Amino acid sequence: MKCNIYITVLSVTLSVMFFCSEARAQQQEVDVYQRAEEEADRLAELLDLEDWQTFYVDSTLKHDLPAIMEEFTKLNESKVSNPTLYQTVQDKWFDQIDATYKKIFTEEQWAEYMKSSGGKAMKAREKRKAKAQKK
Repeated sequence: MKCNIYITVLSVTLSVMFFCSEARAQQQEVDVYQRAEEEADRLAELLDLEDWQTFYVDSTLKHDLPAIMEEFTKLNESKVSNPTLYQTVQDKWFDQIDATYKKIFTEEQWAEYMKSSGGKAMKAREKRKAKAQKK
Protein backbone atom coordinates (compact mmCIF):
# COMPACT_ATOMS: atom_id res chain seq x y z
CA MET A 1 0.00 0.00 0.00
CA LYS A 2 2.82 2.40 0.92
CA CYS A 3 4.55 1.61 -2.36
CA ASN A 4 1.40 2.54 -4.32
CA ILE A 5 1.22 5.90 -2.53
CA TYR A 6 4.86 6.63 -3.38
CA ILE A 7 4.31 5.67 -7.01
CA THR A 8 1.21 7.85 -7.18
CA VAL A 9 3.01 10.81 -5.59
CA LEU A 10 5.98 10.31 -7.91
CA SER A 11 3.69 10.13 -10.96
CA VAL A 12 1.84 13.29 -9.95
CA THR A 13 5.11 15.09 -9.24
CA LEU A 14 6.59 14.12 -12.60
CA SER A 15 3.38 15.13 -14.37
CA VAL A 16 3.40 18.53 -12.68
CA MET A 17 7.08 19.02 -13.51
CA PHE A 18 6.46 18.09 -17.16
CA PHE A 19 3.43 20.41 -17.34
CA CYS A 20 5.41 23.28 -15.80
CA SER A 21 8.32 22.83 -18.21
CA GLU A 22 5.91 22.72 -21.18
CA ALA A 23 4.10 25.83 -19.90
CA ARG A 24 7.44 27.60 -19.43
CA ALA A 25 8.50 26.69 -22.99
CA GLN A 26 5.21 27.97 -24.38
CA GLN A 27 5.53 31.16 -22.33
CA GLN A 28 9.06 31.73 -23.66
CA GLU A 29 7.82 31.24 -27.21
CA VAL A 30 5.02 33.76 -26.64
CA ASP A 31 7.50 36.19 -25.09
CA VAL A 32 9.82 35.87 -28.09
CA TYR A 33 6.99 36.57 -30.51
CA GLN A 34 5.80 39.46 -28.37
CA ARG A 35 9.32 40.91 -28.27
CA ALA A 36 9.52 40.56 -32.06
CA GLU A 37 6.28 42.48 -32.50
CA GLU A 38 7.39 45.18 -30.06
CA GLU A 39 10.73 45.60 -31.85
CA ALA A 40 9.01 45.75 -35.25
CA ASP A 41 6.67 48.43 -33.90
CA ARG A 42 9.58 50.36 -32.40
CA LEU A 43 11.50 50.30 -35.68
CA ALA A 44 8.36 51.22 -37.63
CA GLU A 45 7.97 54.33 -35.51
CA LEU A 46 11.68 55.19 -35.37
CA LEU A 47 12.30 54.75 -39.11
CA ASP A 48 8.84 55.63 -40.42
CA LEU A 49 8.55 52.23 -42.10
CA GLU A 50 5.92 51.41 -44.69
CA ASP A 51 3.44 48.70 -43.72
CA TRP A 52 5.14 46.15 -45.97
CA GLN A 53 8.51 46.93 -44.37
CA THR A 54 7.08 46.49 -40.87
CA PHE A 55 5.63 43.16 -41.98
CA TYR A 56 9.03 41.96 -43.22
CA VAL A 57 10.80 43.16 -40.07
CA ASP A 58 8.21 41.40 -37.92
CA SER A 59 8.46 38.21 -40.00
CA THR A 60 12.26 38.26 -39.86
CA LEU A 61 12.29 38.64 -36.10
CA LYS A 62 9.60 36.00 -35.58
CA HIS A 63 11.79 33.55 -37.47
CA ASP A 64 15.24 34.50 -36.24
CA LEU A 65 14.60 35.12 -32.52
CA PRO A 66 13.14 31.63 -31.95
CA ALA A 67 16.05 30.21 -33.98
CA ILE A 68 18.47 31.91 -31.59
CA MET A 69 16.59 30.47 -28.62
CA GLU A 70 16.65 27.02 -30.23
CA GLU A 71 20.42 27.15 -30.64
CA PHE A 72 20.78 28.38 -27.05
CA THR A 73 18.67 25.44 -25.90
CA LYS A 74 20.86 22.99 -27.83
CA LEU A 75 23.99 24.49 -26.28
CA ASN A 76 22.41 24.35 -22.84
CA GLU A 77 21.34 20.73 -23.33
CA SER A 78 24.90 19.92 -24.38
CA LYS A 79 26.07 21.41 -21.07
CA VAL A 80 28.01 24.19 -22.79
CA SER A 81 29.04 26.70 -20.15
CA ASN A 82 31.30 28.97 -22.21
CA PRO A 83 29.46 32.30 -22.59
CA THR A 84 31.53 33.13 -25.68
CA LEU A 85 29.79 30.35 -27.61
CA TYR A 86 26.39 31.75 -26.73
CA GLN A 87 27.56 35.23 -27.77
CA THR A 88 28.84 33.82 -31.08
CA VAL A 89 25.45 32.26 -31.82
CA GLN A 90 23.67 35.50 -30.98
CA ASP A 91 26.09 37.54 -33.09
CA LYS A 92 25.63 35.20 -36.07
CA TRP A 93 21.87 35.61 -36.00
CA PHE A 94 21.93 39.37 -35.42
CA ASP A 95 24.31 39.74 -38.36
CA GLN A 96 21.73 37.90 -40.42
CA ILE A 97 18.93 40.12 -39.09
CA ASP A 98 20.92 43.25 -39.97
CA ALA A 99 21.64 41.91 -43.47
CA THR A 100 17.91 41.39 -43.94
CA TYR A 101 17.14 44.86 -42.58
CA LYS A 102 19.58 46.37 -45.07
CA LYS A 103 17.55 44.77 -47.88
CA ILE A 104 14.25 45.99 -46.43
CA PHE A 105 15.16 49.56 -45.46
CA THR A 106 15.77 52.47 -47.78
CA GLU A 107 19.21 54.09 -47.67
CA GLU A 108 17.86 56.84 -45.42
CA GLN A 109 16.21 54.36 -43.07
CA TRP A 110 19.36 52.25 -42.94
CA ALA A 111 21.45 55.34 -42.09
CA GLU A 112 18.99 56.21 -39.30
CA TYR A 113 19.05 52.62 -38.04
CA MET A 114 22.86 52.72 -37.97
CA LYS A 115 22.74 55.93 -35.91
CA SER A 116 20.47 54.23 -33.41
CA SER A 117 21.17 51.18 -31.28
CA GLY A 118 21.47 49.00 -34.41
CA GLY A 119 24.74 50.59 -35.45
CA LYS A 120 26.16 50.38 -31.95
CA ALA A 121 25.28 46.69 -31.71
CA MET A 122 26.81 46.01 -35.12
CA LYS A 123 30.06 47.74 -34.12
CA ALA A 124 30.18 45.71 -30.90
CA ARG A 125 29.73 42.47 -32.88
CA GLU A 126 32.48 43.47 -35.31
CA LYS A 127 34.76 44.25 -32.39
CA ARG A 128 34.11 40.82 -30.85
CA LYS A 129 34.79 39.13 -34.21
CA ALA A 130 38.08 40.99 -34.63
CA LYS A 131 39.12 40.06 -31.10
CA ALA A 132 38.23 36.40 -31.69
CA GLN A 133 40.21 36.32 -34.94
CA LYS A 134 43.30 37.65 -33.15
CA LYS A 135 43.18 34.70 -30.73
